[in-house]
Amino acid sequence: MRIAIVGGGIGGLALALGLHQRGIACDLYEAAPEVRELGVGITLLPHAMRELAALGLQAQLEPLGIENLESVFFNRWGQFIYREPRGRHAGYEVPELGMHRGKLHGVLFRAALQRLGPGRLHLDHRCVGLQQEAAQVTLAFQDGQGRARPAVQADVVIACDGVNSAVRRQFYPQEKPAFAGINTWRGVTVHKPILTGRSYLRIGSIDTGKMVIYPIVDNVDGQGNQLINWVAEIRHADMGRNDWNKPGRLEDFLPVYRDWKFDWLDVPALIAGAREILEYPMVDKDPVARWTFGRVTFLGDAAHPMYPRGSNGSAQALLDAAALARLLAEAGDPLAALQRYQDLRLPATARVVQTNRTVPPDFIIMKADELSGGRPFPGTIDDLVSQEELRRISDDYKKVAGFALEKAAG
Repeated sequence: MRIAIVGGGIGGLALALGLHQRGIACDLYEAAPEVRELGVGITLLPHAMRELAALGLQAQLEPLGIENLESVFFNRWGQFIYREPRGRHAGYEVPELGMHRGKLHGVLFRAALQRLGPGRLHLDHRCVGLQQEAAQVTLAFQDGQGRARPAVQADVVIACDGVNSAVRRQFYPQEKPAFAGINTWRGVTVHKPILTGRSYLRIGSIDTGKMVIYPIVDNVDGQGNQLINWVAEIRHADMGRNDWNKPGRLEDFLPVYRDWKFDWLDVPALIAGAREILEYPMVDKDPVARWTFGRVTFLGDAAHPMYPRGSNGSAQALLDAAALARLLAEAGDPLAALQRYQDLRLPATARVVQTNRTVPPDFIIMKADELSGGRPFPGTIDDLVSQEELRRISDDYKKVAGFALEKAAG
């Protein structure tokens, strides 16, 4: 069986490793001419770590990140709303890690290079189209200069080429990302540890300005400071959509946070101290009725682009990869395996896409803001809403995303 994986991101590499683990050969085609450790922070939730551990990568990943102790929520006034333990501290068998996305990608790529062999990983191959016949699929590629590469024939093609997937465009040519007026800016800053130094923080909501903050490298300078990853999210109805990976400008978003100076954190100073700032639009796509078309299917962001909320994009790609590798190994008919994969994963990820739009993890803060009228509350949050109610909101999201404690352990 000739399997072609289009795209060498987290999902594509995890699929290649999962297939190899089951004795199934595959070839992976990546548009980039070289693999570099790019990007900013990523959080590996327990269900993501479970799949990475199954691929034999947990021991390599743990020293590269910081194990989260807790998740803590504050309103935009810096008032405490809710706290819960995370990862092993909450009873999961695996840790929840904050780390540099490029480090994760590097571990996956080196593992694939070692296990599959360099002859199976084809860099500088940008997919520009495909033709499907009854017995095979023919893929067309170009190099980075736009020159044609030799065509590739495969029995099965899995599109792992991201939110702007060239393969998906063949089947949904008119589709565009959905933008609801929310833009984001991301950066990393060398800073002293915040709270426990193992805390994942959410502050505010998109209507007031929102910040997500967590450490990704410990003692980065030999003086006890950490590399802190932060994301700013702002919604303006009249705001145009940000570009992708474009250098961000402080003046475009810092004024929203100018008075976010709390006893425990100076947010403007954290932002202004960043080594580099990149801007992104917050986009997703409406769930579709089909991923699988004969010998072709989608995986990860090519299948279900979702808001980067709840650290779920990479986790869902890893779950996709594990499910598809298992089904291809079990099936006598690969086309039937692709259909079963769609039936299993499409409804589950569609729920995550919709939940990230309407009741994301920071709904806890939105609930508190609703009850306080968007103003500072006197006393404590317990005067407005119980911790049990806030815990229920958190647990409901975990169930939808697939990392409720009992699910992540299974």
